[in-house]
Amino acid sequence: MIPFLTLEGKRALVTSGTRGTGAATVALFEQLGAHVLTTARTRPESLAAAKFVAADLTRANDCLVLADAVRERLGGVDIIVHMLGGSSSPAGGFAALGDAQWRQELDLNLMPAVRLDRALVPDMVERGGGAVIHVSSIQRMLPLPEATTAYAAAKAALSTYSKSLSKEVSPKGVRVLRVSPGWIETEGSIGLAERLAAEHHVTVDEGKHMIMESLGCIPIGRPAKPEEVASLIAFLASERAGTIAGTEYVIDGGTVPTV
Repeated sequence: MIPFLTLEGKRALVTSGTRGTGAATVALFEQLGAHVLTTARTRPESLAAAKFVAADLTRANDCLVLADAVRERLGGVDIIVHMLGGSSSPAGGFAALGDAQWRQELDLNLMPAVRLDRALVPDMVERGGGAVIHVSSIQRMLPLPEATTAYAAAKAALSTYSKSLSKEVSPKGVRVLRVSPGWIETEGSIGLAERLAAEHHVTVDEGKHMIMESLGCIPIGRPAKPEEVASLIAFLASERAGTIAGTEYVIDGGTVPTV
């Protein structure tokens, strides 16, 4: 019986694939038959060196090093998943954000995708096929002014860039898509819930509810699991989604309250 979903023989690059949703995506892609290369600043001992490139993708030169490694080790790439993202900006609203914080958010959440696409997508266009998935965030539509203004703006820029790239390369056989998660229950987010619980002298479950309330609630009553987001990404990267291009898929448990 032919499996419903396969990535057999596909060559894939997944950035930030050593933990959380990135690690779940790498694991699922490999399970589905893909040859996967991933990257982060440091390699965990559990990950084989042959499947990993150490790189700080906020640096332009490291993006070029990674692109060269993709060509050398995989012979090119069929799927790119831009998973890298995050925020370390301080709370305090817009006035707390100086130029350094703005540059940091853009260098982490926008420019790695721009640089890697510029290096790798032309080869996809030349071959006439491939899939590029930019992982954005519902924060681009639902920013939290106290803490995520710069991050949300950077993700909004990523989304607009992604749409423009899709309009350019889709007629040449390369599909470009966006996946926008809400709150994902990763190690980091559980750690945040634990810190909130300790600060407010409540249980960890109550700490999780505090996070959900800050987002305006999650109607299904829980965050997404990394494996659930990875499953959506795998489907979109597969030939099952062969006519899907240029669109955005929100996976947030119903958090965004608009159509």
